[in-house]
Amino acid sequence: MTLTREVALSDDASLIHHSLREPEIFAVLFDRHAPLLHRYAVRRLGPDAAEDVVADTFLAAFQSRERYDAARPDARPWLYGIASNVIGKRRRTELNLYRAYVRTGVHPFYELEDGVSTLAVNRPLASALLGLKRADRDVLLLVAWADLTYDEVAQALAIPVGTVRSRLNRARKKIRETLGAD
Repeated sequence: MTLTREVALSDDASLIHHSLREPEIFAVLFDRHAPLLHRYAVRRLGPDAAEDVVADTFLAAFQSRERYDAARPDARPWLYGIASNVIGKRRRTELNLYRAYVRTGVHPFYELEDGVSTLAVNRPLASALLGLKRADRDVLLLVAWADLTYDEVAQALAIPVGTVRSRLNRARKKIRETLGAD
């Protein structure tokens, strides 16, 4: 397959649409978004699980691409939503990483990524994240670590923007309370 420059520069919705006829075009979407999804997954679960999360995310995206909303030119929220579901299935792994870090003060894994440890947290923050409900933690981390807007988080998690705002407010309040106690 030879990708035309036009297809390679297309918005995500166009790529996904073209991939229905030419499945290999979906690789452009992977190349475009996998590095950021990987970084997000590493921060949530560590480097070993991140590879699987990214692979599972793109497999699920590829298999459901015919249902993608073509009115949305940016597939990031859709992909982060899928990744959040994949990570949610590994909730125990994420919580165990936070618990180990809180207990020992040593990252269960240590890898520098742009000068930031992969968990990107300190012990008190890890403890605070551990205390959040999964839905609140997902919203908070999609905003903080994936740099999604409230609208994009709403798209990613298939919830109203008002719910994003209330979950984020609740998460921030709980984080402040926990960090303030320390």
